[in-house]
Amino acid sequence: MNFIGEIDREPNRAEAEEALEVLRAWAAKADPTEVARLDPAIARLLPGREVGNYPDLSRTYPEEFRPDAAYRGSMPDLQNGPSSLIVGAKAPIQHVGISNFRLPIRYHTRDGADLTLETSVTGTVSLTEERKGINMSRIMRSFYAHAERTFSFDVMAKALDDYKADHDSLDARLQMRFSFPARVESLRSGLMGWQYYDIALELAETAGVRKRIIHLDYVYSSTCPCSLELSEHARQARGQLATPHSQRSIARISAVESGGKRLWYEDLIEIARAAVPTETQVMVKREDEQAFAELNAAHPIFVEDAARSFAERLLAEPRVGDFRIVAVHQESLHSHDAVSVLTEGPTFASESLEPRLFASLHRSA
Repeated sequence: MNFIGEIDREPNRAEAEEALEVLRAWAAKADPTEVARLDPAIARLLPGREVGNYPDLSRTYPEEFRPDAAYRGSMPDLQNGPSSLIVGAKAPIQHVGISNFRLPIRYHTRDGADLTLETSVTGTVSLTEERKGINMSRIMRSFYAHAERTFSFDVMAKALDDYKADHDSLDARLQMRFSFPARVESLRSGLMGWQYYDIALELAETAGVRKRIIHLDYVYSSTCPCSLELSEHARQARGQLATPHSQRSIARISAVESGGKRLWYEDLIEIARAAVPTETQVMVKREDEQAFAELNAAHPIFVEDAARSFAERLLAEPRVGDFRIVAVHQESLHSHDAVSVLTEGPTFASESLEPRLFASLHRSA
């Protein structure tokens, strides 16, 4: 054929038609299995040929098969294909990656110990409008390269460097969620119990700027100040026994680490407890239950008060930069919740609320 040896150039239609005639002439005399082995797609080009001439396939799993470099190189990779394969708008994607990748991770604690906790990892990178996609498994492989180390933000930074480089990405984010246990003493009986705090460490890089963020879910009791005063009014004015309503409440505190010094998980827990001391209890005897009632009466709090109390403590902490407080009081008086959001700085500023933001703070157990 007149274009053999010139494969590097684009063949024209006449040459394609000539090549097809040659192919059909060869296939007419060749064994169907031989045709399929050359390229299974060729069968569809031949008149009267069905896909049924595809060779018989093995139905036994080849346990001994190990691909070599050449075989791996021949395997299709659609996610890393050309931009012509992009489906939909050729638009940049801010976050693409994996979520809820779980494994045991060791963490440093403030007292110098190490603690192994089951961790849920979310890792994402940005994607330019000209790239089809990313190889999701590379995020996990990059993370596993550091998974045996005791984690801190410094180790997270190294993992972020790796999978950012693997994906040639501009921006990248890594978030690790775990339940952090801490021993807490009861109010009066001296009993000790384990309190568990939902915590997430987040390392986010945008436009070359990295931020270290700690998220804490703090669970507390909120006694309604209005209900407390109305109950006391009924006692004083009419000798009527009444109880104020209170409810389990949750604040999600997100704080950007600032000032170059480490903000430990224990530090943020203590900041929250100092702001709103009516934390729910673990071990309780009668004297503890009475003490808790007294503690709530000493600190009645609306949801607005809670957000501002947390903010007051965070503003006074030099290791905290931007922050966000999302508080939910799961009302025992009403069929709905009381909620508030308070932000400081541009990191968490948003004109829109995620539709299930407040529902994500409810606890089923």
